[in-house]
Amino acid sequence: MYPILFKFGFLQIYSYGLMVALAFWVSVSLLARRGYVLGLGRDFFWNLSFWALSGGILGGRLMYVLLNLDFFLKDPLEIFKLWHGGLVWYGGFIAGLLSAVFYLKRNNAPILKTLDLAAPFIALAHSIGRIGCFLNGCCYGRPVSWGVYFPQHYERLIPAQLISSIDLLAIFIILRFLEERPHRPGSIVVYYLLFSSLERFLAEFLRDDSARNFFGLTIFQLISIVIFISAVILWFTTLRFPRKT
Repeated sequence: MYPILFKFGFLQIYSYGLMVALAFWVSVSLLARRGYVLGLGRDFFWNLSFWALSGGILGGRLMYVLLNLDFFLKDPLEIFKLWHGGLVWYGGFIAGLLSAVFYLKRNNAPILKTLDLAAPFIALAHSIGRIGCFLNGCCYGRPVSWGVYFPQHYERLIPAQLISSIDLLAIFIILRFLEERPHRPGSIVVYYLLFSSLERFLAEFLRDDSARNFFGLTIFQLISIVIFISAVILWFTTLRFPRKT
């Protein structure tokens, strides 16, 4: 809708990149303020988040390129033009999580407790980032008469990005509520996986930017199903009914 927010001569401020940066700054700032819960300083969480963000951008971009390989083979330089948008959340989440775990193990920090603390703010960052998707015009919804007009697509579309942003903000609020209550280490992460995978599965029915080649479902809905089932199994086997020692 507004891919470029401002122009100052040759300098252009892209809405997608600006919202990603804002999502990172807001979420990490709030997370760092919560570091006292684990006795960890603010610098620790900024460093952790930098590792997660770096891995997340690489993983998210790699998955997007692989899913749109024909386009990037025609113009390989587009791979590096992140300001045009093009990050797949699941690719970014998996790579970012692996990067974060590596950093935590390297610094002998409690992995599950730290991830529990961070999980709500991942949802918050995702919520803010979806606004960038709306401004950029990516992750668009299906055509409807009552939708928002997107000049790039020359039609009215469901504002799926904004709906997803509101849903993710609700997940953030729920997770923060659960985090304040007594819980087993790792449970907040499991709840995040349950809620976020369900949100993405349902959101795909509103979106129109992915092929439905799997019994009417998109590849992201299949990934969501796998993550949701895995989280349910993890909840029952390790959290709901922990092993006796």
